[in-house]
Amino acid sequence: MDIKRIAGALGAEISGVDLTRPLRGEQAAKVRQALLDHQVIFLRGQDLTPAQFLDFASVMGEPIEYPFVKGLEGHPQIIEVKKLEHERSNFGGVWHSDTTYLQEPPMGSMLLSREIPPYGGDTLFANQYLAYDTLSDTMKRLLDGLVGISTSAKADVSRTREDRIKSDGKEGAPQQYRAEHPLVRTHPETGRKALYLNTAHTAGIKGLADEESAPLLQFLFQHQVKPEFTCRFAWTPNAIAFWDNRCAMHNPVNDYHGFRRVMHRITLRGDRPV
Repeated sequence: MDIKRIAGALGAEISGVDLTRPLRGEQAAKVRQALLDHQVIFLRGQDLTPAQFLDFASVMGEPIEYPFVKGLEGHPQIIEVKKLEHERSNFGGVWHSDTTYLQEPPMGSMLLSREIPPYGGDTLFANQYLAYDTLSDTMKRLLDGLVGISTSAKADVSRTREDRIKSDGKEGAPQQYRAEHPLVRTHPETGRKALYLNTAHTAGIKGLADEESAPLLQFLFQHQVKPEFTCRFAWTPNAIAFWDNRCAMHNPVNDYHGFRRVMHRITLRGDRPV
């Protein structure tokens, strides 16, 4: 196994691993540690069946179902993340950490590329350890104890899932989810502090009026995605990206209108942020 960093901020590509064979023991531990070390890891050339993809995910954590979109037949924990040729919006096409509007947001998420456009469709990732570490001591004290209000109904991100809900929506899903989480969370495995808010889902700060919270949130939204905190992944067929939602955000770039892009996605159970 070889692990190679792809940027100064975060991200590493792993080679020498064949996920068509069960990943176990020391090799599985090294992959999991690489995730903790680099926040997002990439494995190319993994032509997996849904069952093999789910087996890899189950070694890394506990796969769970996505609240709004139904999964594949026989594999409800795997959803299709797709943009079709005639569609203009891409699923989740804004900076975010997945489903922070849940009481226990997912620990991690995985994408496996099934169909990619001839160009474009890259995914950006941002290191939220760095975003926190580079704040002033005064700002860190200000944020200490502040609680963000997350909702699934913010307009910008709601529009990005409209096409998928129309075609693959899950029957009986609630119209809206809401949760409260600290703006700064401590990673349960590394013990490091990370900013934990995002422009897609964070709608306010508990105890503050909108007029009071808006300037602070706007500053943080811009700060947490500075270019020096990010990496960019160019997809190839049968590639996997596996990221840690507890300390990294992502943003799929919507620059391939007229072409199809299809991914399989699995999310892994997390815990309540503290």
